[in-house]
Amino acid sequence: MSDAAAIDPEDRKIITLARSVRARNGVPEGAAVRDETGRTYVAGSVDLASLKLSALRTAIAMAVASGAKSLEAAAVVSDADSVPEEDQAVVRELGGQGTPILLASGDGTLRARLDA
Repeated sequence: MSDAAAIDPEDRKIITLARSVRARNGVPEGAAVRDETGRTYVAGSVDLASLKLSALRTAIAMAVASGAKSLEAAAVVSDADSVPEEDQAVVRELGGQGTPILLASGDGTLRARLDA
């Protein structure tokens, strides 16, 4: 799965954006989502005493707050081995069953492609 040529350029773009926000903000995970119009939303994880959100949930909240009606794809850059079911459920709710979730390592290598 690490073959970059096998990844759609638009999917590579959201992986790169997720990787960039993770590095820039020094957070454990970064995420990016692409809505039905092709717009992208990028976020890092939020870890405050009164608010804890995964990067994916934060990116989706930003998309919804900006008027997105659906998702085409999501990407998460993390050291975690999987995307929590709770995060997959949020992708499924907005994007529909089967919306792709790309899980990549910190260097951008695609480790898994999940269907929400």
